[in-house]
Amino acid sequence: MFSSFSALSGRRRAPAARLAAATMVSGLAVTGTLLTAGPAVADATPQQQGGATATIGGLKTYGAAVVHGDDGDQQLSAGLFEMSVDNGGTLQTYSVDLHNPTQKDAKYQETSWSGTSLGGNKDAGRIRWILQNSYPQVNDLATLAARAGAAGLTEQDAAAGTQVAIWRYSDGADVDAMDPRAEKLADYLEKSARNLAEPHASLTLDPPAVSGHPGERLGPVTVHTDADSVTVIPPADAATSGVRVVDQDGEAVTSAVDGGQVFFEVPEDAPDGSAALSVQASTSVPVGRAFTSDSRSQTQILAGSSESTVSATATANWAATGPVPALSARKNCAQDGVDITATNKGDEAFTFELMGFEHTIEAGESRTVTIPLQEDQPYDFTILGPNSFEQRFAGVLDCETQGSAGGDEVQTLSEPSPALAGDTSADGVNLAETGSSSATPMIAGIAIVLLVIGGGVVLLVGKKEPHGAGPRE
Repeated sequence: MFSSFSALSGRRRAPAARLAAATMVSGLAVTGTLLTAGPAVADATPQQQGGATATIGGLKTYGAAVVHGDDGDQQLSAGLFEMSVDNGGTLQTYSVDLHNPTQKDAKYQETSWSGTSLGGNKDAGRIRWILQNSYPQVNDLATLAARAGAAGLTEQDAAAGTQVAIWRYSDGADVDAMDPRAEKLADYLEKSARNLAEPHASLTLDPPAVSGHPGERLGPVTVHTDADSVTVIPPADAATSGVRVVDQDGEAVTSAVDGGQVFFEVPEDAPDGSAALSVQASTSVPVGRAFTSDSRSQTQILAGSSESTVSATATANWAATGPVPALSARKNCAQDGVDITATNKGDEAFTFELMGFEHTIEAGESRTVTIPLQEDQPYDFTILGPNSFEQRFAGVLDCETQGSAGGDEVQTLSEPSPALAGDTSADGVNLAETGSSSATPMIAGIAIVLLVIGGGVVLLVGKKEPHGAGPRE
């Protein structure tokens, strides 16, 4: 039925069960003196480059759909989820990850398409068109019904039809809405969709990490936002450390606008150390932004937003002599891994080894290294550098749309459980599981740690089986 989706619908995760959360191995700096300045902030994760953070609540407006598969038909709920934004705001989202479960109360972070299955999906822009031209962005149901030829369209029909159309593009799914009006809307949206560009993030800082020497202005860090302005929050210990957030003229900064640049001004007599600033704003998150969860909960795409709190953080690292690294990372689904960008603003080369390859960042240079990972693989690694430098990156690589443990099993959360026609189909096919899923057991893990040894950094990788686990193929 949907031959244009053959490349997408043919994708499958590896049949092996899902990998477990990685365990970070503690590292030890074996050279250099640990100074009085505290270690760098070490709790950022690659996919969290700024924007909205929210908790999913469940399906709020939905209807019924049926997915046609090799093993028969499966009924499930289809519609709008609702999320509560940290520090204020509400989001409405649709799923773009049909064959993965949605974990109740999972935490989500606004994410670029490149960190999700949308990054490699040539039809991702069509999904954005559907979002902008259907419910809830178009909340005049009479107008929407007239366009689709679906007289009597209800909110539930509109939500179900929109979700079905999205699944056809996001997952290459052979899926239909069970209500004829919702199905007419889904067909109209699928046929009418056009490719649109990925929306900009609600708030990011670029780059998210800078470095340099005491007595300098470290940066610039550029603000990117669709908010009218953002509040700039200085380092927590600014009063005692003397580190200030300033503009290019050295004037203190308390707010900024899109395109504005801020700097860390570090006193000349400051001991080697680090600091972090954050920015915060209230704005509507752009329709079409992706949201992912490190709990392996179903990837979502934004359909509507109230005024919501968004934030971003940037770090600075400084030292008087030697290598002075600045590290940042983000998921790269096109390369099946995590990109680590290392910049060295010191006066000596910074050398490290990743996955058996040695990389040297000369003074004043920058380089990005991709750490390859398997689909569904959790990672948690820490990079230790000179002068108490420490940076941790953690997350789960979630780049595909097919469930690994359950094949094509369809799972979605609904709250409350929808009343579909009967508890099972005529062929005995169970309705899709609702509520938080238990189908995500973690059964394996990796431990990755970067240690400073002499002048270099070494990556250690190991696999650990859980108690009672048999050999893996």
